[in-house]
Order: sequence, then structure tokens, then C-alpha cells
Amino acid sequence: MSNSFGVEVNEANPLLSRFDGESPVMQVVLDMIKRGLIIAPIGVGIGYLFADAAGAYSVAYGLAIVMVNFFLSAWIMQVTARISFAALAGGSGLGFLLRMAIVAAAVLLVRNQSWIDLVVLCVTIIITHLGLLFWELRYISGSLAYPGLKPGAGVADTSKKESVSSP
Repeated sequence: MSNSFGVEVNEANPLLSRFDGESPVMQVVLDMIKRGLIIAPIGVGIGYLFADAAGAYSVAYGLAIVMVNFFLSAWIMQVTARISFAALAGGSGLGFLLRMAIVAAAVLLVRNQSWIDLVVLCVTIIITHLGLLFWELRYISGSLAYPGLKPGAGVADTSKKESVSSP
């Protein structure tokens, strides 16, 4: 039995229910990546001001780490939600550990390189994670009628969807 939100409901065990529609998580993350690409030149310029070329390279590398981390997060949730909600819960938890290991490995691989300023890199990773998350909060829909982004709120979204709320 499927409901109007694309959820294939398993009456016997709700944990085995699954999501078949368009992934709102992927929609939100792709919008976050677009916003990250918008601020990237500014961030690279600020990195250059603080630590010359090493600062600029560090900011660019840090931004790439964060955007890949967000994309992997959404991809894992999208894939596991189509299996079952139990898989979604497990994938989210294990995916977080895997993604943090990837972030740590990405930093450790370049920590001694001359083109990296480790302080700028780490500050970029922290500020970019938090900054993009808080920036995106303005565009998240709190309604089940439009899960994911608010209608017309995406960077490249020019559609004019009507509100379902009553006047």
C-alpha cells in the first residue's frame, strides 16, 4: 500500500516501509552545493588574504571536502530509504562514521604538504559545514505538502508553485 508521499507502507512491520519518490534530502543537498559554489570564490579570496596561495588552496580543498561530504550523506540516505526505513537508520549512522573517516583521511593525507595551511583548512571545514547548514535553513520547507525545499526557494528554481494552505 502506497500513500500520497511516495512511501510504500508495510502494515506488518513499519520499519520495512520504504520511500519511492524523489528524495527531498538530495534536493536540499544539491541546493546547498550550489550555494557553496556561489561563495567559493569569496572563500578562496579570504584564504589568500590570510595565508597567501596555501590559504587559497586550503579553502578550495576544504570546500571540496565539505561538498563531497554533504553529497555522500544525501546519496546514502536516498539509496537506503528506497530499501527500507530500517536501512535508512542504519545507513545514516554507519554512513556518518564512514564520512567522518573520509574527512579525516582527506585532511591527514595533505597535512604535511607545502600547499596546505592546516589551520585554514580546518577552520574552512568547520565554518563551511555550519555556514551552509544554517544558510539552507531559510529555504527548507516545514510542510509535508512540499518536503525538502520551499516552492521557488532553490538557487535555480524559477517555478511558481501555489501554496496549499487555506487563505
